[in-house]
Amino acid sequence: MQKTMEMITEGLGRLGSNLQINWDLVDLLNIGSRFALWGLFSLLLVEVLRDSYHALCHQVDWLAKWHNKHHAAYRRDLSLVSPKAYQDSQLYHDMFESGLLLVVVTLVALFSKQIGLWLGVFYAGTFMYAASMRYFLGTIDTDYAHQPGALDTTPSVWWVNRSYHWRHHFDNVNAYYSGVFPLVDRILGTGLSLQGKAIAITGASGALGEALSTELLKQNAKVIALTTNPDKLAAGNSENNRFKVLSWEIGKEAELKECFEKVDILIINHGVNAYCDRTTEAINSSYEINTFSALRLIDIFSSTVTGAQSKATKEIWVNTSEAEVSPALSPLYELSKRALGDIVTLKRLDDTCIIRKLILGPFKSQLNPHGVMSAIQVAKGIMFFAKRDFRNIIVTINPLTYILFPIKEVTTWLYYRIFSKPPRRRERQEEED
Repeated sequence: MQKTMEMITEGLGRLGSNLQINWDLVDLLNIGSRFALWGLFSLLLVEVLRDSYHALCHQVDWLAKWHNKHHAAYRRDLSLVSPKAYQDSQLYHDMFESGLLLVVVTLVALFSKQIGLWLGVFYAGTFMYAASMRYFLGTIDTDYAHQPGALDTTPSVWWVNRSYHWRHHFDNVNAYYSGVFPLVDRILGTGLSLQGKAIAITGASGALGEALSTELLKQNAKVIALTTNPDKLAAGNSENNRFKVLSWEIGKEAELKECFEKVDILIINHGVNAYCDRTTEAINSSYEINTFSALRLIDIFSSTVTGAQSKATKEIWVNTSEAEVSPALSPLYELSKRALGDIVTLKRLDDTCIIRKLILGPFKSQLNPHGVMSAIQVAKGIMFFAKRDFRNIIVTINPLTYILFPIKEVTTWLYYRIFSKPPRRRERQEEED
């Protein structure tokens, strides 16, 4: 009996010892995860503070005087005006900004007493160190966003690349403030500037076309209304010098190429709804107007994306509608719009220019007199998300669309990415064969 008790006591001792080791491991994991979370937060904090300060530099006069040294150092191709201008920009902008940032983040770390926040202090210190070296040593070592040369990619949606930051310097200095991640631009609505942009809209005489034109004019854009009913629009906008009406017809999209040369954004918004009709004529008409005409316009506009900076400024917005993922109680409308949406997803892979999708729920119009939303509401929603650089703009009262569309878009994009080839690669393979 005594021997048995000794074995039990020994076993409990070992169990307690193991439990102590496990608790120590749990404590280490808690400390590590807490450090990692506070560290990630500190990096995000540095970027938010830096971008917020950048925005203030364009709003506060005495800060703008120093910040303008940075803008004055670069030409339109992001090459340097002179070594002296670049060195001045390091002193008056980069060093001052990074020094102020370093002080603020250090104070936050000291008062919060969280070790992980010192990772942000170190991160802010790298900006100060780099700016100091460039100023005192006189070396020219620009970051990636300021590398000179032609822009060969479109502005990224996830991070700030050269094309994205180029727009801040030469498209609109009062927008595109973000430096690494476009979070602040998303919050402020400065991820896309429409001011001064030439924007062409098809279906401009429809309910949404008129509402979009109104909202774009409020953003100080120049609107080119493409319509088959020019008299209707011209009568009400004859005194607005930022509104131009241009007549066009389905099948004659090629005639618009000269116009598109001077257009920054093309909004493809025209369409037809055959409702319950399933005749051959209805099928042909639905696909010709809703699908093929839109694709011809995309190709013609894409051919005008030439020149050193057009990658950064040219865009196409396509109204593919909620019918991509939800029933519209009109089979031909659904089929033709889904075909358009899928091909737009395919064309996005070529990165010719930014292509935004407008996934819109039922709004009241000539195509849908029973819509539950107003065209003005939808247009305001489109503007809200576009200015925050959303590439898929969903405006609907159907909550399922916000869930189903991203899943559909990602899986379709991945499928097309794997099983299709870029034009150049395909041509090269055909030559080898």
